[in-house]
Amino acid sequence: MIIPEPPRNTLSAHNISKSYGAVRALADVTLEIPPGQAVAIMGPSGSGKSTLLHCLSGILVPDAGEVSLGGDSVSALRDKQRSLLRRRRFGFVFQDGQLLPELPARENVALPLLLTGIPRTQALQAADVWLGKLGLAGMENRRPGELSGGQAQRVAIARALIHKPEVVFADEPTGALDQATGHEVMQLLTATTARSGASLVVVTHDDEVARWCERLIEIRDAMVHDDQQISRTIR
Repeated sequence: MIIPEPPRNTLSAHNISKSYGAVRALADVTLEIPPGQAVAIMGPSGSGKSTLLHCLSGILVPDAGEVSLGGDSVSALRDKQRSLLRRRRFGFVFQDGQLLPELPARENVALPLLLTGIPRTQALQAADVWLGKLGLAGMENRRPGELSGGQAQRVAIARALIHKPEVVFADEPTGALDQATGHEVMQLLTATTARSGASLVVVTHDDEVARWCERLIEIRDAMVHDDQQISRTIR
């Protein structure tokens, strides 16, 4: 099955702010992430880095400012429209994978296609191709509980990329893994997003994970403290 290549657009945040009651999580943050760039977002606990990721991905709406993808506003959309945008144009990898435990790997991977109306047979065929690309051939029918942590994250990466998203968001993708497995997962995540042309936004507290990216944004006290190009880990 051939999934059309999507356009590639810049993801932008313009003067976005977000508070939880009296606690300010983001304060007037502005940044742009061009197509295909791998970006790490780092900062102390409570600095606002996860809130930034959630606002960029349309999970949260900023209190002020705007998030846009190309010429399309993300933050101005209603809940249902943002859900549709996330489903079609974004991919997600979380620390615990967030795979559905009752479904085998191939069905977990196929979900983004099934949710957009792709016939089940075609969606499962595409899932099997992606699982093969990520070294999981023969494990298509294993449920998440039958996979190692690293294997489960490979399934999550396949699910994030199967519908050819413009941006992949990864929130502490190696947080539950040992160092060697985390290294393997980041190698796969950065390589597969680069080949697909998707931008990658990684929230992490780990310097080693950040070095897999080409740009580092440091968040402190709800603001961008530093934004620099960095040397990527050699693949």
